[in-house]
Amino acid sequence: MKNYILEACVDSVESALAAEKGGATRLELCSNLIIGGTTPSPCLFQEIREHSDICTHILIRPRFGDFCYTDYEFRVIRREVRNFRELGADGVVIGILKPDGTLNMEQMKMLMEDAGDMSVTLHRAFDVCVDPMKAMEQAKELGIRTILTSGQKNHCLEGRDMLKKLVEQEEGRITIQVGSGVDADTIREIQPYTRAHAFHMSGKQNLESRMVYRKEGVSMGVSSISEFEIIRTEEERIRQACQVLESL
Repeated sequence: MKNYILEACVDSVESALAAEKGGATRLELCSNLIIGGTTPSPCLFQEIREHSDICTHILIRPRFGDFCYTDYEFRVIRREVRNFRELGADGVVIGILKPDGTLNMEQMKMLMEDAGDMSVTLHRAFDVCVDPMKAMEQAKELGIRTILTSGQKNHCLEGRDMLKKLVEQEEGRITIQVGSGVDADTIREIQPYTRAHAFHMSGKQNLESRMVYRKEGVSMGVSSISEFEIIRTEEERIRQACQVLESL
């Protein structure tokens, strides 16, 4: 396949550089990938920029949880979009819903203005909206370039029928980017069925902490998550996905 997109979701400099070496065409930069991602530090973006010029989109998500935001949160989101635009990010990844599950068009229009000439992706708020086909048409109206989606399922293979339907409605105006559970094997199975050309993956591996002394019984957050495992993107997993895309 020519002109494919393989976006790597990363939350560290190490993961960003590994993804680039593996052949990723774009990064989605976030923090706290272990909880689905939140807005990264501007300093993290700047550090990556010192080592790489790979196309980088920034996830703008102020917290874990739903995508219906308070006025305070919305003001923070707007400032983050403008800030990353000034810092030279290539794009932002955003999404806001109303309590009834519809896209918050009023707030999204303001964010599109804030984004200016940056590329905009509608993130997986799309996967919990009430009417995905209507939301897709609204995204086109807004000028959003990409929708990141699993087809409204936990795993993209479970959402393959919806993904196929969405790809058929791209009309050259928007790109459906398949996410959630993506790896080389998934791409090999789902691409011929959906005809999607854009994919999103973390390619993650769990690395042991460098800590020798380990205090037991003390958790910094969720007790079920080890404090002594570090999640990083694995270069080879990205490379394998690229090889599959190139072969299709």
